[in-house]
Amino acid sequence: MEEQHSRRQQKIFRNVTLVQAGLLKKSRRPLPTIIGLLVTFVVLIAATWGAHAYFSLHSALVSMNGNNGSTATSSRIAAKKPISILILGVDQGLEGRHDKGNSDTIILVTGNPTTKKATMTSIPRDTLTEILGETSSQSYYMFKVNSAYQFGGSNGSVKTISAMLNVPINYYVEVNMKALKSLVNALGGVDVNVPFSFSYDWCDFHKGKQHLNGRHAIAYARMRYDDPRGDYGRQMRQRQIIQAVVKKGMSVNGLANYQKLLKVFAKYVKTNLTFGDMTSLAINYRSAASNISSGYIQGHDATISGTSFQIASTAELQKWSNKLRKSLGLPTQTLTNQETRQNSLNETYNGVDFSSNETITNYTIYEANSITPRSSDSW
Repeated sequence: MEEQHSRRQQKIFRNVTLVQAGLLKKSRRPLPTIIGLLVTFVVLIAATWGAHAYFSLHSALVSMNGNNGSTATSSRIAAKKPISILILGVDQGLEGRHDKGNSDTIILVTGNPTTKKATMTSIPRDTLTEILGETSSQSYYMFKVNSAYQFGGSNGSVKTISAMLNVPINYYVEVNMKALKSLVNALGGVDVNVPFSFSYDWCDFHKGKQHLNGRHAIAYARMRYDDPRGDYGRQMRQRQIIQAVVKKGMSVNGLANYQKLLKVFAKYVKTNLTFGDMTSLAINYRSAASNISSGYIQGHDATISGTSFQIASTAELQKWSNKLRKSLGLPTQTLTNQETRQNSLNETYNGVDFSSNETITNYTIYEANSITPRSSDSW
């Protein structure tokens, strides 16, 4: 068992080594910007258009779900209870990438039909957290949250983020990064309010309202280094694109193109939502989609063994845990997990100050069951 655990840790260390050796040079690759709520709140409205729309939608969702075209509706959705959906944008398909990749866009969505509110919370891809595998017994210990997809797929990502925030996650939607361009083009483009002027990937953006086609939408969502807010600015632009897609998709013109949209979803989207779930969401949760609040988990820049991370303070993690649990109608609970333990040890033994805006250079990852610093060789 110890030998198997060691091999897993060595795999993560090789990942770190590769990052240091050159993968960071690829950080400009397109960041998958995803269509999240559209899956549940927009395209499925086409099902109300009669038999033709119904069977077209069913056929597409069978492709999306791996023949999971069941008309059955889960008890939670049938009872119109609050739900949470993890949206994963995976970095496959562009720039010649054909490996499994990481989930470089991670957004946790909640929808509450009673309060008629929804939330959209971005989780920075470099956030340090305990990486859980596909099964409950698998743990790859501490690394970047986006690597959870690499080691455990969508299920591993769900388990990792659920434990990180102490929030139940009911469903997932996994989107290939190629979806954005095709989706925006199928909608005839989207409108966003550009926060500042910049150029990226042969596309020019001017401060103020601008209409974007698919190629421009990808460029708008992926630019990072010219944004004064860095990755947080990019996350804000990702959410802008998602909300613009939702708005356009709910319009009459958007629905007129539902067959084009279905083809995009069938090709680039995977989910554990059934056909019955989605049709019920379209009818009963639509009001929440028109009242979306968005935000992101704010981390601190940190360097650990030469690798860049984002470290979310315990107070920050607790704040978002409380907010998300409240949106789901759940009581708040004190967050106790591996992240809060590591933060506490670092404050106690390394003098890490989360009130400072300075880059953290003395953050140490400790062994799971002791106060012994973990060797980077065992990552």
